[in-house]
Amino acid sequence: MAGDGVEVAKLEEKELKLCEDQVSHLALDIGGDQGDEAPAGDKHIVKATGGGAFKFSDLFKEKLGIILDKVDEMSSLVAGANFLLKAVHHEAFTYMDGVKDYVQIDHKDLYPYLLVNVGSGVSMIKVDGDNEFERVSGTSVGGGTFWGLGKLLTKCKSFDELLELSHQGNNRVIDMLVGDIYGGTGYSKIGLTSTTIASSFGKAVSQNKELEDYRTEDVARSLLRMISNNIGQIAYLNALRFGLKRIFFGGFFIRGHEYTMDTISVAVHFWSNGEAKALFLHHEGFLGALGAFMSYEKQGCTDIAHQFMEEHSSVAKSPFCTSDRLESSTHTDVKDNGCIECRVQVRN
Repeated sequence: MAGDGVEVAKLEEKELKLCEDQVSHLALDIGGDQGDEAPAGDKHIVKATGGGAFKFSDLFKEKLGIILDKVDEMSSLVAGANFLLKAVHHEAFTYMDGVKDYVQIDHKDLYPYLLVNVGSGVSMIKVDGDNEFERVSGTSVGGGTFWGLGKLLTKCKSFDELLELSHQGNNRVIDMLVGDIYGGTGYSKIGLTSTTIASSFGKAVSQNKELEDYRTEDVARSLLRMISNNIGQIAYLNALRFGLKRIFFGGFFIRGHEYTMDTISVAVHFWSNGEAKALFLHHEGFLGALGAFMSYEKQGCTDIAHQFMEEHSSVAKSPFCTSDRLESSTHTDVKDNGCIECRVQVRN
């Protein structure tokens, strides 16, 4: 513990071995009470979740003297999402056509819902209550697909660079639209407008062009739209399958990126005929980290959500945090701007 909180930093896998000092400092802070009072030679124990908890277990142990206490990934995701949705006003919001609307969640009527976690791949989890969940579907076409294909096609050096590039592009240059097939008109009989995408990257088939003839911005935009549309469609079909009314999207693929959220929202709206909405989480990328953090039973963190809701049922209604910081504490203090205290802080 660092003071009254726990601190985590976002690092890509390729950066981990280059940042051993930073990781060691961070992990010892998270290790908390064991710190300076630990007997010589003792290992620090840190909660960890996700594939990296297994993949880098030996690295942490051998080079940093830290034992990763592995917490189940799905359990951590659900625990983190449940905590945020119950304890934090303005955690959930919709985003469509450039408009962001915060959604008030009644924590007494939260379940069931579908949690769509978009990382390298995509997991879709039906959540029925605290510690009641089932992974019902998923797809290998996720953030890793976008980043992998994008890196090959555009030569971008980072995920964020690829996202920024997509923001400047026009997918209609590459995607085949319904209007391209029907001479500029839509197919109204089945509800398809002229601007509906009929085939992602479809124009590349009929045009006598090579990759270098296309703007990388347009390629990135088309790729992002293809991945996001696919995720939104599969998510809604699973919600329909189980009769779920709420679909929450999380994971580092989204990153608060406006076009990504808008595309997912349009997909859910289209396939549901306007009956369902995509809901996004303000702290989308840290669900697993929060869930793992809350498993520190000796520090009472498993009771944070309940204590917070009991003691602060009328939390401030103002938007509470910037997208790169969640502050919360075991004392469940409330900041003037509506923050809860725990401190999960991201350093960019």
